[in-house]
Amino acid sequence: MPLRHRYLSSVLALGAALAAQAAPAPRGMEQILATAPASAWRKLDPAHLLVMRLPQGRVVIELAPRFAPAHVANIEALARAHYWNGLAITRVQDDFVTQWGDPNADTAQRRALPAGLPRTLPAEYERAAAGLDFTRLPDGDVYAPEVGFVHGFPVGENPRTRHAWLLHCYGMVGVGRDNPPDTGNGAELYVVIGQAPRQLDRNIAVVGRVVQGMDLLSALPRGHGPLGFYRDAAHRTRILSMRMVNTLPATRRPRLQALRTDTPTFTALIAARRNRRNPWFVRPAGRIGVCNVPLPVRELPPPAP
Repeated sequence: MPLRHRYLSSVLALGAALAAQAAPAPRGMEQILATAPASAWRKLDPAHLLVMRLPQGRVVIELAPRFAPAHVANIEALARAHYWNGLAITRVQDDFVTQWGDPNADTAQRRALPAGLPRTLPAEYERAAAGLDFTRLPDGDVYAPEVGFVHGFPVGENPRTRHAWLLHCYGMVGVGRDNPPDTGNGAELYVVIGQAPRQLDRNIAVVGRVVQGMDLLSALPRGHGPLGFYRDAAHRTRILSMRMVNTLPATRRPRLQALRTDTPTFTALIAARRNRRNPWFVRPAGRIGVCNVPLPVRELPPPAP
């Protein structure tokens, strides 16, 4: 190699090394969240929060009335009537769902539903996209033309038909039903505890997401057989209570905030997760799936007495 070429190569290499040293290290998820302003967080509405108490601890569910208003209204009425108190986790299918409700629902010993509660509901599997503040993700999806978030919930959208729907990601809560689409009434619920079963999207009413307590629901003993129902009633986990947060005494209400999905903080979080530069990664994916987006929730300390 001629001397001038070797000299030029050395200069370029030195310049690149200096530039790399001078460039600030990319921020990771923890740094982004640590510096997020107060405006990047939203308070979870107590009027649409469920608290389920199990012997293992507390589970909090944020409901989504924008997407399934009739189902959510039923669920909130059931909680106010203390319908689930003393019922049970009836099914835990590995890598699929944890399900709860009345173990005797198909027998004459079933628990009576509150008076006036609709027994069947319309199939609220999708809704008009108009009026939703949709934050679209930059990458594609197999099950939906576009995916993103609305008010913290993972959503699919079809710009051609102008419809939107909630997705079966990890932690999402759906309504159990029989074969006819209008047979679910909210008395039987499940949460996704495994790989996202996206084939269920637009086939079952999705009504919310677990914002606290997924570690408890995911760790419950698995049921028997291919569907995970418990053969022995003694193996079921008892539901101590299930209440709406706004019906609890103020001192017992969880004070939760979720990261907003329509802010520069969320945009930075998505960029960091898509383009990981941690030395552990040989090849950062450069893409992110909607069900792999972290949706942080934090709990504020109780108010001073």
